[in-house]
Amino acid sequence: MERELTVMSREWCHLCHDLIDRLLPLAAELGWDVRVVDVDADPALEAKWDELVPVVLAGDTELCHYRLDEGAIRAYCGRFPLESAA
Repeated sequence: MERELTVMSREWCHLCHDLIDRLLPLAAELGWDVRVVDVDADPALEAKWDELVPVVLAGDTELCHYRLDEGAIRAYCGRFPLESAA
């Protein structure tokens, strides 16, 4: 399973930057990668997410938007424990 959280973001959005700044160390702690997608680079994404950004997704599952919900991130990521390096 790929351990990646996606942030739907905008370059000029201060809420997006704040959320990403808080998410990066949390994701690293949990062993997950973060991919940031600029919704303004794709008209379909802009139409879908428009005023909801920032949004944190795990696959198709929306974990939070506007502000980082650390509890939701931990709960979701905790369902997929890291495998031991044996």
